[in-house]
Amino acid sequence: MRNQLAVTIGQYSTAGTKEANQDFHGAFVPEGDELWTKGVALALADGISTSVLGAAAAETAVKSFLTDYFATSEAWSVQTSAARVICATNSWMHAQNLKGHGRNLTDEERERGMVCTLSALVLKSRSAYVFHIGDARVVRVSGTALEPLTEPHRVWLGGGQSYLARALGIDRRVEIDHRKVPVAKGDTFILTSDGVHDVLPDSAFVEAARGEDLDAAARALADAALAVGSEDNLTVQILRVDDLPQSDPGDLVGEEAALPPAPHLTAGHDFDGFTILRELHAGHRSHVYLARDGETGQLVAIKVPSTESGADPVELRRLMLEEWIARRVRNTHVLGAPPARASRRHAYAVTHFLEGATLEDWVRFQPGTDLAAIRSIVKQVASGLQALHRMEILHRDLRPANVVIDREGTARIIDFGSALVAGLDELAPRADDAMFAGTMQFTAPEIWLGAPASRKSDLWSLGAIAYFMLTRSLPYGARLSAAQTRAAQRKLAYIPASEINPEVPEWMDAALARALALDPADRYEELSEFIYDIAHPNTALAAPPPRPWLARRPERLWQAISTALALALALSIATRGSEREPGGGHGATSRVSTPRTEEIPE
Repeated sequence: MRNQLAVTIGQYSTAGTKEANQDFHGAFVPEGDELWTKGVALALADGISTSVLGAAAAETAVKSFLTDYFATSEAWSVQTSAARVICATNSWMHAQNLKGHGRNLTDEERERGMVCTLSALVLKSRSAYVFHIGDARVVRVSGTALEPLTEPHRVWLGGGQSYLARALGIDRRVEIDHRKVPVAKGDTFILTSDGVHDVLPDSAFVEAARGEDLDAAARALADAALAVGSEDNLTVQILRVDDLPQSDPGDLVGEEAALPPAPHLTAGHDFDGFTILRELHAGHRSHVYLARDGETGQLVAIKVPSTESGADPVELRRLMLEEWIARRVRNTHVLGAPPARASRRHAYAVTHFLEGATLEDWVRFQPGTDLAAIRSIVKQVASGLQALHRMEILHRDLRPANVVIDREGTARIIDFGSALVAGLDELAPRADDAMFAGTMQFTAPEIWLGAPASRKSDLWSLGAIAYFMLTRSLPYGARLSAAQTRAAQRKLAYIPASEINPEVPEWMDAALARALALDPADRYEELSEFIYDIAHPNTALAAPPPRPWLARRPERLWQAISTALALALALSIATRGSEREPGGGHGATSRVSTPRTEEIPE
C-alpha cells in the first residue's frame, strides 16, 4: 500500500469591525487517486471593500479555483492547471465588468466591479505550489522559522496610503506569481487576508502553527488581529502536513503497477476476462498479443513484460504508463485504450488493436516518392503529437516503428513507454533518463548532450521521420550518433534531402532543414508552422546550402585516387621494363663482369 498525503486543516473568517465580510475561503481534500494525482488545494480571496460586488468576486474566485482545478487533466502540471483556471476566472470577471462600459474601465468603475485578490496553495506529492495575486499572504512555518512565500502587490503612495496594483477582474490579462517549494513532514502553511498579517508579528503565526486544534488556532489569530485594532475583514487558513508519500516510481500510474507481472500467454488462453487469439510481437522488453474482450467482444492488444524484464519495476512502470496515456489522450492519430476494468490480477497494458503496418514497413514497400501521401502522414502524426503536447506529454521516442498506418491510411502514434508526463513527473521526477528514452537515430541531438526533452525535441523527431520518408536515410548521416559533444555536433552539416532525392522541392527541403536544426533555438516554435511550410513555399526560408563536391560524392574521390594509383603503377612497371639490359631475365637484370687486364711495364 503506497503512502498517502495526509494533512490537517483549520479555517476561520469574520467580518471584524465591518458590516459585511467580503473575504471568502475554501479547501478541498479529494480521495483515492485524485489525492495522488491532483493533491490538496486551499484558496483565499479578498473582495475590494469599496465594491458591492467584492464579496461575489471573492466567492467566485475561490469556488472556481477549487472546482475547476480538480477538473483539469491529470497529465497537466500543477502550474498549468492552476494558471489556466485562474486566467479563465479573470477573463470572465473582466468581461462582466466591461458590460455597458465599452472596452476600458475607469478607476471608479473598477472599484464597483467584480474585483478581488486571490492566493491559493496546492500540496501535491512532496511539493507545495503557491499562486498569488494581490495582498493576501502565504507563509510556511518549519519549527520556529517563518518563511514568507508571497509578496504584496501594492503601490505605496506615502503617508500610509496605497493602492492594489494587481487583482482579478481589473484587466483582460492577469499576472500570477507562482512558486514551488519542497515540503517536509510537520511543515505548516498559513494563508491570511491583509487584515490579519498587517497588524500581527511573525511570532504570532509561529505560535499558531504549534496548536493542536487548527480551527481554534485560526480563530485565535483573527481575534488577536481584531484586539490590536484591525479594521478589515479577517480570514485565516492553516494547513499542517501530517504525512507525505514516498514518490515511488511504481506509484506513478496507480496501484496496478505494484501487481505481479503477467505471465507468458498462449493462443486460446483465458486471461483476466480476455481470450488470447495469437501473438503479434515478441521483443526483449515485451510481448504483444491479440485478444478478445469477453465482455464487449472487442479486439484489443495486450502487452505483457518479457521474461527478462518482468521483475524490473522501471519496465513495469513503462508498461502501465502506456495504457494510462492511451486512455486519457483522445485523438484520431493517437493509439487509444478501452475503459479500465474494475480490477486486475496482473500488471499489463490493454490498448485498442490497430490493423495495419508500421511507417517503417510503409516506407519500405513504397515504389516511389508520393509527396502528397508523405505530407498527409506527417500532418496526421503532427496532429497526434499536438494532442499529446496539449496535455503536457512528451513522446520522446517518435520514430517510424512507433507510427502505424491502418488500411484506411490513418496514421496513429503508438508506444508511450518512454513518454514524459508533466503531471506525473511532479510525483517522481525522472528527467535524468531522457537520453535513454528513445532510439538514437530519431532522437534530437540535444538529448544526447544531457538536455531535457521538450516539444522541440519531439518536433525534431517528426522532421527526421519526414526526411526518412523522402530519402530512406538520415539528415546528418551516421555521424550524428557518434557526436556526443557540442563541438562534435557543430562539425556536422545537414544533408539536403533534394541532394538524395531530386523530387524533393528546395523550399520543402528548407522547411526540413529548419525543423532538423541542431540547435533547438533555430527550429520552428510550433508544429503547425512546420506542417504549413512543407506544403507551401516559404520565401523567408533559405534553401540548405549545397555541400562541397567531395562531401556530396565521396566515392568519386576514391575512384580518382584508385585511378591515379593504377596509372602510377602501370607507368612504374613500363619505365622499369625499358631500363632492362638485353638478355636480362623477366623482372630482373643480369650483369656480366669482364676481368680487366693491365699491362706490366717492362
